[in-house]
Amino acid sequence: MTNDKIQSSKLKISAIIVAAGVGNRMKASKPKQFLTIAGQPVLWYTLQRFIKTGIFREIVLVVGRNSFDYTQNAIIRKYKLQRVKLVAGGQERQDSVYQGLLSLQFCDYVVIHDGVRCLVAAQVIKDTIKAAQQYGAATAAVPLPDTIKESSARQLVKKTIDRSKLWRIQTPQVFRYEIIMKAFEKAYQTGFYGTDDAMLVEKLGKKVKLVMGNYDNLKITTPTDLLVAEQIIRRNPKSK
Repeated sequence: MTNDKIQSSKLKISAIIVAAGVGNRMKASKPKQFLTIAGQPVLWYTLQRFIKTGIFREIVLVVGRNSFDYTQNAIIRKYKLQRVKLVAGGQERQDSVYQGLLSLQFCDYVVIHDGVRCLVAAQVIKDTIKAAQQYGAATAAVPLPDTIKESSARQLVKKTIDRSKLWRIQTPQVFRYEIIMKAFEKAYQTGFYGTDDAMLVEKLGKKVKLVMGNYDNLKITTPTDLLVAEQIIRRNPKSK
């Protein structure tokens, strides 16, 4: 799907980049979204990939309150990012996404993406938007490559799961705006917190379309992930 084809629909599409985590598993001196890969911050790579698509009416970057000023100076101003709006997040990831949603101007579709998935391909972003235009909700995902087993409480194998129907969920996740807002409102009414935004939409009884992602679209969580991401970038310098 081409960039022109998305724009020709005249739909208003916004993006929310969520980067409010503290990254305890990284055990670093700063949140993982501000660590560098090949000389540039993780978050810079993510934002560049969204900006370069030319698709988005607005890009909302959600960060922790304690990181707000740092992000403004070290990311927004330093790299002269003109169309990125900074918003303070909440206590949990779900709260941060909701703050991003509340900050949006009118839009038809919203793309929600983890700020530390800095290697997302432009084509995956476009394909997920296209699927959401057809189904109302879509998420990037990849089939599980490993054998999966269910264990007992004593960590003994109970059975091997058929992996042919199992997918590892990624971001971006794309939703028709009114669907995702209703999903969040219902979640808060019932006190439900999901592990991703698509789960909230599922709770509404809506179907979510799976879109083939990319195994390079890893979530930076550990020091090993930083090393892998750097190798991917050095292998393909144009990906910067």
